Amino acid sequence: MEEEREGAEEQQGLFYRQRLKAAVHYTVGCLCEEVASDQEVQLSKQTIAAISEVTFRQCESFAKDLEMFARHAKRSTINTEDVKLLARRSNSLLKYITEKSEEITRTNAERKTKKKKKSEDENKDSLEPAEAGRGGNEN
Repeated sequence: MEEEREGAEEQQGLFYRQRLKAAVHYTVGCLCEEVASDQEVQLSKQTIAAISEVTFRQCESFAKDLEMFARHAKRSTINTEDVKLLARRSNSLLKYITEKSEEITRTNAERKTKKKKKSEDENKDSLEPAEAGRGGNEN
C-alpha cells in the first residue's frame, strides 16, 4: 500500500515536471521568435530546444540554491535576500533585483499607510454622528 502511494506521488511529480518543462519550452520559443524577428535571423527548432533545456536546468539549479540558502538561515520560506544572494555574481541583475525589491517595499508601505489612514477616517466618521447626537442633547 505504501509503495503504491509513493509510486503515485512519483508519477505525479514527473507529470508536473513535464508540464513545467513544456511551459518553459513554450515561453523560450516565444522569446526566441521575438528576438529572431528583431534581429532578422532564424533559429532552428534544435537551437530553441537546446536553449529551452539549458534554461530549465538553470532554473532547477536556482531553485535548489534558493532552498539551500533559506535552509541555511533556518527558514522554510525563500525571501528577497536569498534571491539577492543568488544574483550576487551578476552586478546588473543584483542591481535590478535590489531596485525592484526596494520599489515593492515602498509600494507596500504606501498601501499600508493608505489603508491605516482609511481605517482611521472610517472610525472617525462612524464616531462623529454619535458625538453630534450627544452634542445636540447636551445643549
